[in-house]
Amino acid sequence: MNVELFIAKRILFGTKKGFRGTPPTSKIALLGIILGLTVMILSVAIVVGFKKEVSNKVIGFGSHIQITNFDNNISYEPNPILVTDSLLNSIAAMPGIKQAIRFATKPGMLKTDDEFEGIVFKGVDDGYNWEFFRSYLQEGNLPNAKKEEGAPDVLLSRYTADRLNLKVDERVSAYFVQDNVRARRFHIAGIYETGFADYDRLFMIGDIAQVRRLNDWDADETGGIEIMVDNFSRLDEITEELYFCFADDEESGSDMLLVRSIREIAPQIFGWLDLLDINVIVILLLMVSVSGFTMISGLLILILERTNMIGILKALGQANASIRKIFLYLSFFLIGRGMLWGNAVGLTLCFLQKQFQIIKLDASVYYLASVPIDLSVWMLLLLNIGTLALTMALMIAPSYLVTRIDPVKAIRFE
Repeated sequence: MNVELFIAKRILFGTKKGFRGTPPTSKIALLGIILGLTVMILSVAIVVGFKKEVSNKVIGFGSHIQITNFDNNISYEPNPILVTDSLLNSIAAMPGIKQAIRFATKPGMLKTDDEFEGIVFKGVDDGYNWEFFRSYLQEGNLPNAKKEEGAPDVLLSRYTADRLNLKVDERVSAYFVQDNVRARRFHIAGIYETGFADYDRLFMIGDIAQVRRLNDWDADETGGIEIMVDNFSRLDEITEELYFCFADDEESGSDMLLVRSIREIAPQIFGWLDLLDINVIVILLLMVSVSGFTMISGLLILILERTNMIGILKALGQANASIRKIFLYLSFFLIGRGMLWGNAVGLTLCFLQKQFQIIKLDASVYYLASVPIDLSVWMLLLLNIGTLALTMALMIAPSYLVTRIDPVKAIRFE
């Protein structure tokens, strides 16, 4: 029989009332564990969800990696590169790459009878994955690239549609300034809204053939290549591989290709997201510290309350190490119960926010309409294991108070 574990259980679970021996200070320590773990779960879930949602929106507009003409690093008016099917297939066949398609952009202006708005027309190839825009489609349908009659289809943002008072199935005139101003009529097939105002107000999505006609490009000429990778954690590695493979490719028809990851295309956004990790680390450290110190206070109270018992056990020959184990078991039970309730409260709040979006955000500031939640099982396990390990480690030092208690004085202690 484990004597130390038996005594600890008797102290806490000796009566039907349960936790009979837990003084008010230790109950406060228990609440500290509950509150600390709840805050940690919410902090990690919100920051991970925020980073995931914002990065997914940036990637949805710009893909993981872009290969363009070296002269196009800051321009939406690209110099073309020659992209043959063999070049595209060779990129798509590289390990870690999920998809590679052609794209091109063209700055212009949409005009109605009363208003006008600057836009960037983004033309995409037949193999384009529309899943991102399908998830944010509010009205209408996705553009039909194979449409043969009438004005070509485009996907317009809610911001631009509201600014110009446009609706689905209406037509809008677009003007593109070059050597000679060229006008085009487009059919609004659908309206999307991602909540990412910086990009929503900028992009109109359609067929790449329209950009080729406007720029008088050949069928193999394009503004660049958009690449999606299988594993975002390998983004920098794959970008480097592509750079060395295609930075000076004669088949591209240009002196040099520019290979950039989405982190390089939008460094301000990803730099801001990386800073959020520091906030999470600070919150986790603060919460573990608060929980740990409240538990230290609770353990000291427990030891002082059981001074008489400690004296009797020492008089009966119980070693200091054995008595210390009793109080470490007591700490483990208290921490475990606090973590159980902390998980219950934290996961419940996460579930409610994820399902009902209770807490709203200003999308123009935070790029999201509500507080996002994303928490994996592995992350939750690591959070619990780390909290348990650190708080139990903090219990070791105060448990040595047992060794300072004189059994003669302790037996007389009231």
